[in-house]
Amino acid sequence: MERGADLVVPIKRLDRAKSRLRGAVSDVEHAELVLALLLDTVTAALSAEGVRRVLVVCEDERVPAALRGTGVECVDERGLPGLNAALTFGAESLRTPSGTVGALQADLPALRPADLSAAIEEAGGRRAFCADRQGTGTTLLLAARGEQLDPRFGPGSAGAHAATGAVRVGASRPSLRCDVDTGHDLGVAAELGLGVATGKFTGSFDLRCTTSP
Repeated sequence: MERGADLVVPIKRLDRAKSRLRGAVSDVEHAELVLALLLDTVTAALSAEGVRRVLVVCEDERVPAALRGTGVECVDERGLPGLNAALTFGAESLRTPSGTVGALQADLPALRPADLSAAIEEAGGRRAFCADRQGTGTTLLLAARGEQLDPRFGPGSAGAHAATGAVRVGASRPSLRCDVDTGHDLGVAAELGLGVATGKFTGSFDLRCTTSP
């Protein structure tokens, strides 16, 4: 039986991703911030015990260039109709008969490898998901061992994944639940401790302006 999980991380074109963060930084800096969030997420994931491969599915030529040398795999696949299609595409390229595939959001700059490892271990080969801080979204989805991913991301994805029989994991793992959609979220992540790429970037602006919802 294969051990560990292979994770797909999807990301839009950098100029279209994370539009609600534009108030925290200039338009010029926005793409750099989105890329920093991705870099910290995938490097932490690849360092987690229980993670074998990390595959980024993107639609921006800047992403593969930035990931070169990290050990993270990347495919630039244009024309996929949305997030769930991108995740399904990536998961099917990774799925093996007795392995586990999963989806990880690209905006977890405070992610600790130990938190991700603990969630994978808690899942124990079952279909599972980790909800975001608000409890309505999903930061991590794991397929049952050997099964298809069947992602249901979008508004209310935590409930949608629970309705498919996925068990909730990672409730006590704050770094895995702290995705970043707004300046306030970025402030919360900063309190947990940002990764190297985001930490360097956010030094260029005042995080105090991001700490109110």
